[in-house]
Amino acid sequence: MSTDLAMPKRSRGRPTPASQAPYEAALKRWCAGIIEMSEERAKQPDYFEVSSRGWCYLLEEHDLPKDDFDTAQGLINDCRKSGLLPLDICCEDERRKADNVEDLDDEDPIAKAAELVAYINEAGGYYYPHSFWEAQEYYVEMAVEKVDVKNLFRSVCEPFHLAITNIGGWCDLNARAAMMRRFKYWEGRGKPCVLLPFTDHDPGGFNICRHLRSNLEELSKTVKWSPDNLIIDRFGLDADFIRRNRIRWIENLRTSKGEYPLDDPRHHDHYHDYVQDYLRKFGARKVEANALVVPRLVAPARALCRRAILKYLPADAPEEYQSSLELPRRKLSAEIRRLLKAGVR
Repeated sequence: MSTDLAMPKRSRGRPTPASQAPYEAALKRWCAGIIEMSEERAKQPDYFEVSSRGWCYLLEEHDLPKDDFDTAQGLINDCRKSGLLPLDICCEDERRKADNVEDLDDEDPIAKAAELVAYINEAGGYYYPHSFWEAQEYYVEMAVEKVDVKNLFRSVCEPFHLAITNIGGWCDLNARAAMMRRFKYWEGRGKPCVLLPFTDHDPGGFNICRHLRSNLEELSKTVKWSPDNLIIDRFGLDADFIRRNRIRWIENLRTSKGEYPLDDPRHHDHYHDYVQDYLRKFGARKVEANALVVPRLVAPARALCRRAILKYLPADAPEEYQSSLELPRRKLSAEIRRLLKAGVR
């Protein structure tokens, strides 16, 4: 990097004009460095968008201490608001995207017509007359706790037509019900259903996995499907993956909510079983799933994701599915050509 990526910090005491000027200059240099890093990342073949927390892990590779993550995350979002950083330097929360926003055509009529003709000529490639899952023994979905991990794993899941949902907090009943309806559909067609959760390595992440089945069970009467037979198979982060890939632990159990960390008896969840079990096994430390966004961990993380999928699906399933589509797609293309030649309107 050609630009300084040391996070700027204000001097102690009340800000003065004399102290504010160097701080603002350092803040502009810091933002310029983040923008430069973003532009370099966008050129990489394995590029994916990250959240403000994900940026903290990228900056850790440039000596941002873990103790400064919360401050840096807040500062990044403040700079997005002020215009020092582009708003879209962080990925959008898909759960909060607006529907029905206009999508206008930039092309003139001649260019648009050429685009539509090209689409018609290639339409066979967008034809899916039967499901990928019809030929599989299992029906599989993935659930992740962080949007960064969803973006990281998307390219691994896509060839397998494997749905991946961000379950952070289980706040969205509609997303939960939609997942259950898909399980209901395929279980009704004789497929054992599998959910692969990937969460933080912390008490909260393990607790999410412990309660996945009961969280789904809450909607059983509404959806008319029970998760009793659902296979829930958590993969990573585990202590072995953390050790093997030399991922640094965060030496505390602070949470986004609450004044005290989970290892502090004053925290209202401190004496809960899920916290005490974790403390006995791992101590007062954690690893967030966002840690996997740094370049050296992208390949091992995606390999971990792929191994979890291959426990239930054949490696050649995507290729087999594409082969099964060739004949119906050829028939579709031939029918399109026939109709165009006949002048059907």
